[in-house]
Amino acid sequence: MTELLGQRQRTGRGGGGTAAPAWAVLMAVCAGQFLVVLDVSVVNVALPSMRTSLGMGETGQQWVVNAYALTFAGFLLLGGRAADLFGRKRVFLTGLSLFTLASLAGGLAQDPWMLITARAVQGLGSAVLAPTTLSILTTSFPEGPERTRAIGTWTAVGAGGGAAGALVGGVLTDYLSWRWVLLVNVPVGMVVLAGALYSLTESRGAAGRRLDIPGAVLVTAGVAALAYGISQSESHGWTSVDSLLPIVAGLVLLAVLAVVEQRTAQPLIPLRLFGVRSVSAANTVLLASGAATFATWYFLSLYMQGVLHWSPVKTGVSFLPHTVAIIAGSKLAPRLMARIDPRWIGATGGALAAGGLAWQSTLSAHGSFAGTILGPGLVTMFGAGLLMTPIAAAAVSGVGPGEQGLVSGLLNTSRQLGGALGLTILATTAADRISARTAAGASYDTALASGYARAFLIGAAIIAAGTCLTAFLPKPGARKDAA
Repeated sequence: MTELLGQRQRTGRGGGGTAAPAWAVLMAVCAGQFLVVLDVSVVNVALPSMRTSLGMGETGQQWVVNAYALTFAGFLLLGGRAADLFGRKRVFLTGLSLFTLASLAGGLAQDPWMLITARAVQGLGSAVLAPTTLSILTTSFPEGPERTRAIGTWTAVGAGGGAAGALVGGVLTDYLSWRWVLLVNVPVGMVVLAGALYSLTESRGAAGRRLDIPGAVLVTAGVAALAYGISQSESHGWTSVDSLLPIVAGLVLLAVLAVVEQRTAQPLIPLRLFGVRSVSAANTVLLASGAATFATWYFLSLYMQGVLHWSPVKTGVSFLPHTVAIIAGSKLAPRLMARIDPRWIGATGGALAAGGLAWQSTLSAHGSFAGTILGPGLVTMFGAGLLMTPIAAAAVSGVGPGEQGLVSGLLNTSRQLGGALGLTILATTAADRISARTAAGASYDTALASGYARAFLIGAAIIAAGTCLTAFLPKPGARKDAA
């Protein structure tokens, strides 16, 4: 890590001048990634206060979350390609500015529609920003141990942002106001903007190419429709028109996308990328990992507040060991990758995560912090951190610099869609078990615990199945797949 954070200067790959120290580049992109991931979960604990303050109904409250999630997932691929075509620094600054301004608007919102609109724009800014952060790293650090350490730090910071969401949201809501859950992004965003202006050097992946507008519209609309249909299934059921219609529409749009991209000279999504073994395998693993681990934060938060009756702040503090564990796994992975086959590291991490979730599925209505929250959480999150770094490194190692923004967008999209799909499936399964146990005469707390336990068990099976695909990652030192 000393080499990575040293004060030596770099020559900008696109700017032709002397760039800032490596540590400044790393800090700028990691800060941007932290903000993006933080806002995926930070509003959850503030939703009741938002609802009371703005007079929202159930649907409005749901869209505070969905507006961000749908635009984030839907525009990720466009953001990745835009970074390659229009300049990574320019796109990074644009996304961060949009995110910061939307945070200000959301924090000052006086009506539900204003808050929901601001959250949608936040998601758009995040979608532009998120793939650019990894793309900047992979083009600023040469392939090898140095890049691996940088990706490990990026992964750990992103994981920490997700884990810190509940704590930050609880503290700000309890001691200030729900508005500060959004307003806190404004001063932080301004500082990161200033740092990025100083530290980042402009670079492009494919000079002279144009953005594939039809492809961008189709993939955004298709993914957004699919994600919307999945989110609707939690309240309306999988067989309802409210769920099936957008899901079918999304699938049709994605099928049309495949036809259009085959006939486009400069496609947004070169379909040949899915023939690159490292890209296809890594995205599938992250899809399964996102499905299991994203749901962990959701169900544990519900369990601690709804079953154990802990306050939002106590719940947030209880997630701190999870944060430490996932960061530790993410930081240990690159060190191990220098000595051990990365495929074995990824497989070990996935096995630990699956084992931790299986342990978590033994929870009851009378759980304790040490045995029910701490133990399983440490195993699960350490394994998840150990899994992600080799997967991300393998995915971008198989393609050239001009495609790394797109691959970064694919990785983020896979995790987000995996999280949305997984949460919906697990929430539906949990609800069925809760209803059955309640009908059988169990207390409500007991029924809730039983439903959450089933969700964790299914999550363990999902991540175990996905981990098997680490065997399809390329061997270290093998010839790169043609991209």
